[in-house]
Formats: sequence, C-alpha cells, structure tokens
Amino acid sequence: MALTKVLIAVKTYPTLSTKYGELVCTAGFREDGSWIRIYPIPFRKLDYDQRYKKYDWIEIDLIKNKSDFRPESYKPAYYDGLKVLNHIEPQPNNWQKRKEIVLRKVYTNLSTLIAEAKDKKLRTSLAVFKPKEILEFKIEAVNRNWDKDKLADLEAKSKQLNLFENADNPFIVVDKLPYKFSYKFLDEEDRESTQMIEDWEIGALYRKMLAKNEGSEVKACEDVKNKYFNDFARTKDIHLFLGTTFINQLRGVPNPFIIIGTFHPKKEEDIQKEPTLFDL
Repeated sequence: MALTKVLIAVKTYPTLSTKYGELVCTAGFREDGSWIRIYPIPFRKLDYDQRYKKYDWIEIDLIKNKSDFRPESYKPAYYDGLKVLNHIEPQPNNWQKRKEIVLRKVYTNLSTLIAEAKDKKLRTSLAVFKPKEILEFKIEAVNRNWDKDKLADLEAKSKQLNLFENADNPFIVVDKLPYKFSYKFLDEEDRESTQMIEDWEIGALYRKMLAKNEGSEVKACEDVKNKYFNDFARTKDIHLFLGTTFINQLRGVPNPFIIIGTFHPKKEEDIQKEPTLFDL
C-alpha cells in the first residue's frame, strides 16, 4: 500500500522473539479514524528520530501481514522510511483534536464487541471501549524473568552483531515486568470483566516509580495504582483501548481482548467548573 499516516495510540510493553528480537506491537488510527495494527517493530533499535510517542502522526510504508488473519494487521515494508511528522498536544480544549480521531467509534457493550471479534466476516480486533464503571485495579506477581532459551538466543545474536557494529553501545533487552496489572470493570449491561493492561506506559511508570522509591516494589505498585485507579479511573473520562491477542482470537476463547492502552481526558463537567480568566 502507499505511504500511510498513522496517529500512534498504543505501544505495548516489549516482548521477545527469537526471530526478530525485542519487539513492540503498535496500533493507531488512520486519518479516517479506522484502526491499524503495525507489527513487528524493533522499537528501541530504531534511529532516535524515528522513535515515535503516543499521539505522534507518523508516515510509514505498510504491507498487509499475511500471517495474521486480523483485518487491522499490517507490517512495515521497510523501517528506514518511517518518519515522525508531528505531535498532537493535549491542549487546548481538553484533548479535543485527539478526540476528533480517537472517539469516532466507541463501544459500550462488551458482548457486542466480542461477537464482532468472533464474526468471520468482521474479525474486529481493535476497539475503543467506554466502561460503565471501573471497579478495581488488580496487581498480581508473575514470573519476573524472560524465557531463558529466547534470552540466550538473543544474547548470542547480539554478541555476533557487536563484532561488526555498535560495539560501544550494545543493545540490552528491557527487563521483564514482575507484576501483571489489570482493570476489573463493568460494561453498560453490568457484564463484569477483568482484563490485563499491557501497554508501554504502565511498564515505564512502574520502572520510574521503582527508581523513585529506591527499589521498593511495594511502593512502586502503590504509585502505579494511584495513577491508574485513583486518577485515571476515578477522576478522568476514561476510555480503554482494547486489542485481541492473535492466539486467543484464533482459538476463539470467551474474551480474546486485553487492554492495550488508556485514553483519559478530563471529564467535561470538571472542565466547566474550572475558573476562567474572568473568574480570577
């Protein structure tokens, strides 16, 4: 396909692949508001001027990912042509320019969305979802180490590359998160669901809070909960970016979706309560 403009809305936390190395899955919106998934991208190996942020418009040459049945899934034809064009700031007007792209189609019924994911004609795999209420933010300890075989394979490949290039700045695989973070929430019909949050931002926040709290994992987790539950879920107009995992949608599990990001502008009623220059 021709060069495509994509508004980046999602970067998942890195995973390991013996074929491609450390990878992130990126998702975002075309100019018409339709979703697109871009995978694989070895994000931390990109040149610095190609390392996009959330709500950057990028331009990239994409081809359909024929190994992925999901209609939104594409992969880069090549990486060198990726360009970061510009960034949409959150202000003025409470994320309005972001909303014009992101909120064109919003689901409120989880059963409807899952039915679309299982429909062989639609196979919907990316969506913006507005929960009726977020009930809980869950934190669970998980295996804190990457798969040993994959890691050993990547380290061996990295050493081979370093003989020829980048010897002064070898690539180091990002640490695996030792916790799984999830939201428990209700949809418009009070259907309850618990879904894992697997975006780059929550992992980066955990690492930042871990450093701030001098290595205390308990305090770092408390800070993550404060941001995602006490702030985003309780005080903001929160929407969830949902995406299926390839294997779960292929197998037809009851709910193939996970949370791959959040969209959290201020509530409009809170904006209206804020004092203006004339009130000060």
